[in-house]
Amino acid sequence: MADQEKEILEEEIVEEEQPVEEQSEDTAETSQPEEKAGDDAQEQGEDTETPEGEDPKSWAEKRAAKKQAKQDKKADAAKEKIAELEDRVKRQLAEFENFRNRTEKEKQAMFETGAKSVIEKILPVIDNFERGLATVPEDQQGDAFVEGMNKIYRQMMTELDNIGVKPIEAVGCEFDPNLHNAVMQVENEELESGTVAQELQKGYTYRDSVVRHSMVSVVS
Repeated sequence: MADQEKEILEEEIVEEEQPVEEQSEDTAETSQPEEKAGDDAQEQGEDTETPEGEDPKSWAEKRAAKKQAKQDKKADAAKEKIAELEDRVKRQLAEFENFRNRTEKEKQAMFETGAKSVIEKILPVIDNFERGLATVPEDQQGDAFVEGMNKIYRQMMTELDNIGVKPIEAVGCEFDPNLHNAVMQVENEELESGTVAQELQKGYTYRDSVVRHSMVSVVS
């Protein structure tokens, strides 16, 4: 009987001791993260703690200056990048403006070339009108047909003038090789040497550009 009671007491002691061991293991496991968190806090605190022998105020100013220097460096890098982008945009805008101006000049040159070509074909018609009207006798100047031809001629000259076609002045003017084409020299005591004495064929300009030079005779 005594032996049975002894065995029962030993089993109860074993059952009571086992939870204590398990509880101690759980406590050990939960304490490890807390110790690790404490180590991290200590490591972070090392950057902010004032080193031994340093004045806290001086140390704080140094840290603030170091932080400001990093911020200034980032700001300078950002400003440099912005300046680079602005320069690139300005270059592209300048290139586009040059391209647009060049295109406009090319279009204008093509238009003027085409206009000159048409005007050159019209000028012989104008010459024929002038020759025909110059041969009309004085007693027929008031004739209805002649008057009609005069109106058509004046209308054509008005329209040419409106688009920029102007006759070149010749007789009595000083000879200008840029405007006149001298085909002969003549003697004339009333005019100085180098002066245009006669206009053989009228010349014209289109927007200050010569379409056809005046064919003239010049005083020798």
